[in-house]
Amino acid sequence: MRLGWLLLLAGLLGLTACAGLFQPAPTPTPSPLPTATATVTPTIVWFPPTEINTPIPTQILIPTPEERPGLGEVLFSDNFDQPELWNTAVSNTASAIVERNRLTLVISKPGMTILSLRKEPRLGDFYAEMTASLSLCRGKDQYGLLVRASSAGDYYRYAINCAGQVRLERVRSGQPYPVQDWLPSGDAPPGAPGEIEIGVWAVGSEMRFFLNDRYQFTVRDPLFWQGMLGVFVQSASANPVTVSFSELVVYAVSYASPTVTP
Repeated sequence: MRLGWLLLLAGLLGLTACAGLFQPAPTPTPSPLPTATATVTPTIVWFPPTEINTPIPTQILIPTPEERPGLGEVLFSDNFDQPELWNTAVSNTASAIVERNRLTLVISKPGMTILSLRKEPRLGDFYAEMTASLSLCRGKDQYGLLVRASSAGDYYRYAINCAGQVRLERVRSGQPYPVQDWLPSGDAPPGAPGEIEIGVWAVGSEMRFFLNDRYQFTVRDPLFWQGMLGVFVQSASANPVTVSFSELVVYAVSYASPTVTP
């Protein structure tokens, strides 16, 4: 009996040992299947678009406005061979002399103004050109053309200074008033020596001003409608001023003013 219990115990121990030796293998975890990568197939463009050049717009050329409209025949010219047509004088401080086909104005005292008027004809609508030659002139010294002068104290004064500026003044009873104040001009000589052609186109109350055939500015002023031509020189410093004028030509103008400013 006791032997039987021993044999049974030995058998149970043997089964336990075998169970430890023969444990079941762990169940393998299934590996995930590889995901298929989508392949992008490029689209073939059989007829690729071509670059379209944007056409450059056609430039429309606007005609340049006529700066001196209605210009007609020559009314008269003056080569300064008749001194009696101009006011002349000589003194210790200033002089106006006609000789060698030119009118020369000289100032030797600072702050003075000298002018000379042509005695005939009286002009209403016209275009006038005259050449000015600078012998002594600097800084704010002035010279220029007088138009529609009714006397030695009433006229328009187209002034150019030797700093390269232009201006228009209305002088009434000897008192100047700026109609167009100083403007810089690349056509005005910056001092002496120099030479320039001065031009004035006048129709009714409208006047246009030129240097070397190039337009400078336009004004409209109804005070003086006709008068004589003249020239002037003004000293602004202690230095002498000498300017000569020559080759005056005056044209008729037939035009209805006012007009569009160039």
